[in-house]
Amino acid sequence: MEIRNATPQDWPAIYPFWSGIVEAGETYVYPRNASSADAQALWMEPAPSHVVVAVDGEQILGTAKMGPNRPGRGSHVGTASFMVDPQARGRGVGRALGEYALNWLREAGYHGVQFNAVVETNTAAVQLWKSLGFDVVGTVPEAFDSASQGLVGLHVMYQKL
Repeated sequence: MEIRNATPQDWPAIYPFWSGIVEAGETYVYPRNASSADAQALWMEPAPSHVVVAVDGEQILGTAKMGPNRPGRGSHVGTASFMVDPQARGRGVGRALGEYALNWLREAGYHGVQFNAVVETNTAAVQLWKSLGFDVVGTVPEAFDSASQGLVGLHVMYQKL
């Protein structure tokens, strides 16, 4: 597996799993039924964001985006988002992307990393981020409308770099 910069040419391979994950309604607050162009604008953000893909040969296994959590006086804290193609789960793609993001954010000079909205019922993600050094610093009750479980909390997770 290699992690490299994402290009606009990667989007046609990213969008099907991006859309499937969003439509499943379990992990992301992005709008349902987002067109490819709208989804691309949400995910493939320009600098200072940095977008990558994890690949095995020509196959895109997952993607991540990272950059400042907030503009201006909050820009010293980074954030990141991750999506792994369901067909590639269990292969360490999420961990590899998470480690890459932490290294990139550290090298870019960020003071810490804040995840604003980790769905509390997404136990695999919560466990992964904890194993990479994140703490749950708070939970907003009933802030996410899970397709299968109704209103559940969103964790705010943080790691000082």
